This record gives sequence, structure tokens and C-alpha cells, in this order.
Amino acid sequence: LQQRRGLRLSAPAAIQVTVRDALNQALDEELERDERVFLLGEEVAQYDGAYKISRGLWKKYGDKRVIDTPISEMGFAGIAVGAAMVWLRPVCEFMTFNFSMQAIDQVINSAAKTCYMSAGSIAVPIVFRGPNGASAGVAAQHSQCFAAWYGHCPGLKVVSPWSAEDAKGLLKAAIRDDNPVVMLESELLYGVPFEMSEQAQSKEFVIPIGKAKIERQGTHVTLVAHSRPVGHCMEAAAVLSKEGVECEVINLRTIRPMDIETLEASVVKTNHLVTVEGGWPQFGVGAEICARIMEGPAFNYLDAPAVRVTGADVPMPYAKILEDNSIPQVKDIVFAVKKALNI
Repeated sequence: LQQRRGLRLSAPAAIQVTVRDALNQALDEELERDERVFLLGEEVAQYDGAYKISRGLWKKYGDKRVIDTPISEMGFAGIAVGAAMVWLRPVCEFMTFNFSMQAIDQVINSAAKTCYMSAGSIAVPIVFRGPNGASAGVAAQHSQCFAAWYGHCPGLKVVSPWSAEDAKGLLKAAIRDDNPVVMLESELLYGVPFEMSEQAQSKEFVIPIGKAKIERQGTHVTLVAHSRPVGHCMEAAAVLSKEGVECEVINLRTIRPMDIETLEASVVKTNHLVTVEGGWPQFGVGAEICARIMEGPAFNYLDAPAVRVTGADVPMPYAKILEDNSIPQVKDIVFAVKKALNI
């Protein structure tokens, strides 16, 4: 009626949502949508989750849908994979992906390979999720990035969100996918608020797995990152913009399958490439991106060698000053861009 009278109606505004709350929303909506979905892991139920990602879900859905497990990753990951083989949709939370090493046999040999080895007759619709990469002051056994490890393995899909929208849309897509998906989150992003659009607030909002997002348009150099380093790239791009250098920042979102088409199109436009990641340099995500660009048509458009910015090639130190120097910082990205552009 107001529209007929010519009055202007304002659309619902975007809101600020933390990554933690976005993940909680995604789990809540998918538990409500499909009774086959359930969550299991250490402290996910009565304690509301070690990082409060599952806050309120046990009280709402009960013991059969949100399940506390013993400290036995191989055991509860195996239970989850078995449940997925009979067409339930488990979400298996690791308190940190460093502890997923206890369950690596279940993730790779049971989840990733079963569909192929059964000639497609047995699907494994499971999500393995939890914090990945460096946190703060937790040293080597809690700070490793497994993007390259899991991205190496056929049979898995691997996603790595940055923003709240990434977290919600990718988790919902992962839960609905009929393949095993590894979702690598960042503990340091859980409490960070991001703007969430009206579209992302919908219960049917999903982000397609395998599609990168251009977070900032630019013309001089392509910056590619995933997870927390995307934010560092955005900060570096703002710094460089004041010096007349316009960076195109690409949020990879998905490690496997990799959206090489978006990366190639950007490199063709900017003629320069810098990759940024928190993981180790050897055989890393950046190494794969550089190889794919070199092997494809975009290589002919590069005006300089691609440059990688990575974590230091050491186990994560405990001391803060050493930790800071082991993780890519904004200044490292600025330096790499200037190196690539020879300025």
C-alpha cells in the first residue's frame, strides 16, 4: 500500500555479525532444516563448545543431535564417518585441526576415498570443522595450517572462510554437500565482527564451494589469500593505495577445488601475482597457485615472477616476538608487492 502511494521503503540494513555467531546460525539453521544433521565433538553440547560455536544448540535439539564425545578423535571421527555412510549428515568438530592428526586415517582412508572405491555407490556427506592455523601463544602443536595437507587429497573438498558471510555460507553449503568437506576456520577470527548483507541473513543463503571472491578491485597486482590473511591483504592494499598502487584482493574461500579461472582473469588484468598464507612455504597453497598460473594461459601475461608470502619454515614458537615474526604481517605483504612491482 505504501509503495502504491509512492512512499519509499528502505530495505533491511546490513548488520554486524561475528564469525562465531555466523557459524552458530549456520549450524542452527541446518539442524532445523534437516533432521539427518547432527553435531559431535569434544564439549560441543553441555559446555556450548570450546569456542562457543555451538552455544544453545544442545538445549534446543537435545542429546541425539548435539553429542559430547570423549577425547578420542579417531573414535568419534570414525563414528561420524560411519554415520555418513548410512546417509546421516554429521558435523564433526575438532577442537583444533592439529588434533585431526589423531583421526587422519578416518578423514583420508575412510571419508575421502570411499565414494571412489565403491564406484559411487557409497557417499560420505560429512563435515570436519574447527579452528586451523595459528592462534595466539599456543605454540607449535596448536598452530599449524592444514590447508595444503587436506587440499592435497582427492575425494575431499576444502574450504577456508574469512568473513562472517564466508563462514555462514560455506558451512551451510558444506553440510548440504554429498561429499566430505573439511572446513578450516580461524580461532582469531571467531570474535571479529563483519558486515552481513540482507541476502546472507536468509536461511537459504549458501556460498558455492569452489568459487573465489574478489574483495577489492585493483589494476597493478593480484593478492590471493585465504582465511585471516585476507584481512591482512586488505590492510596492505589500503596502505599501498596511498602510494598509488592498486591491489586486487582475492579471497580464495575454497582450497579444493580451486577457482583458478578467477585467479587467471585477475593476473591477466594486473600482470603481477602475490600469494599470502599462514602455512609453511614448501608445497603450500601459494606454491600450488603459482604452479597453476605458470602452467596456464595467464603465465604469458606476467610481467614479473610471482611472489609468495608465507609463515616461517619452522614449528610455531611460543614467545610472542618470535610468533609475530613467524606469521605474515601487513608489512611483509607490502614488501612483497613492491618486490613484485620492482618499486
